Amino acid sequence: MIGQAKPDGYTPAPNLPQSGAWLRGLREAALVRFQAMGLPQRRDEYWRYTDPTRLTVAQAATVSGAGAGAGAGGVVSAAFDAAQALQLVFTDGVFDGAASSPDLALDGVEIDHLAEACAHDLHWARDIYGQLETNGQTPVARPLAAWNTAMAAQGVLIRVRAAVLRPIQIVYQGTDMQADLILHHCIRLEEGAQLTLLETGCSGARSNHVLEVDLGDRAQFHHLRLQGEDAVAARVTHIFAQLGCDSHMRSFTLSADGALIRNEAVIEMLGADASAHIAGAALGKGRVHHDDTIFVTHGAPNCESRQVFKKVLRDGAVGVFQGKILVRPVAQKTDGYQISQALLLDDDAQFLAKPELEIYADDVKCSHGSTTGALDETALFYLRSRGVGLVQAQALLVLAFLAEVLEEIEDRDLAALVQTQLEMWLDRQQTL
Repeated sequence: MIGQAKPDGYTPAPNLPQSGAWLRGLREAALVRFQAMGLPQRRDEYWRYTDPTRLTVAQAATVSGAGAGAGAGGVVSAAFDAAQALQLVFTDGVFDGAASSPDLALDGVEIDHLAEACAHDLHWARDIYGQLETNGQTPVARPLAAWNTAMAAQGVLIRVRAAVLRPIQIVYQGTDMQADLILHHCIRLEEGAQLTLLETGCSGARSNHVLEVDLGDRAQFHHLRLQGEDAVAARVTHIFAQLGCDSHMRSFTLSADGALIRNEAVIEMLGADASAHIAGAALGKGRVHHDDTIFVTHGAPNCESRQVFKKVLRDGAVGVFQGKILVRPVAQKTDGYQISQALLLDDDAQFLAKPELEIYADDVKCSHGSTTGALDETALFYLRSRGVGLVQAQALLVLAFLAEVLEEIEDRDLAALVQTQLEMWLDRQQTL
């Protein structure tokens, strides 16, 4: 279970999964952290805009709004088929070898499964599993991530020693919409290594995912995630990443409908000249709730970060953005940029934003901004006057609004596949 409040099954002292020596102590320490923090509460500062009980207490399986997720089954999961990625499939939270790529061998890549590796006494992941999550608990407590570290029995452990051209795709498939699923992935990129990781699909009534990423010096990590085709699920995801010298990370998430999605990213730049770009687009119609909560720490000089998030909302959908840039005293010459914008297509939608800067260095360039608005009536009139239909004109303006965030995807072929998903979502709405 993700961690339910009594009497729905949560117990303060659960039975931890069977583990070898390298993992047993990490699980026990994570459980201690979780017990000290307790479940998140609405009164907690970073949970004011999102009700955590939807993630921690069993909910009735009701459709999340008219049209939410309608016709989306299988679309997101197949979005990256053209990328010819090596596929790792999890069905109902368990690795599915039969559905995965038959040959998981890639030059310069070592892939292990947590379910198998946890039985060993030694493993390279001991320096990552739960360690980055632990670091990410300060200054903001993230109890659901600690619970994940303690209880996850499934996930992948990927070690990269070279520049890998073929993407790796993790696909989530769900057949049991009453299930609570926990997955924990660890990725280590050695010095100079490169990897593109894709995540797609849906699984379970409630899911709790953690991704820990350790980037060595001059490593490059590209991450794309498509989610939200499930109409009744509640999902919380966490990315914990630490960056070495001259390493570069880009992460992009497209959230399309779904019931409740909360994406947390905790990024720490420990080496000079590193860069981290965290971006996302959210499309919501009906009773859907999208929450992106980002915390980027500049802990070394000459580093760059960008947070770019855009949300398109209608018919009561709610979007949340909480983004923070922390600049430590040593992090001179920091370049930090943050923007969050929402396009509200009717009066029922809502966007809640909390941008933050906390700066302790004096030679920096940091900025943040947040805007909320409606479709430009002048631009809409211009398109209509040129013979463009109302629905098509609205769709063109929405795509133009999202263009900036798509620029954050460095691989233009993958960006084109994401844009296709945006266009398909707009087509499914029939009218905006």
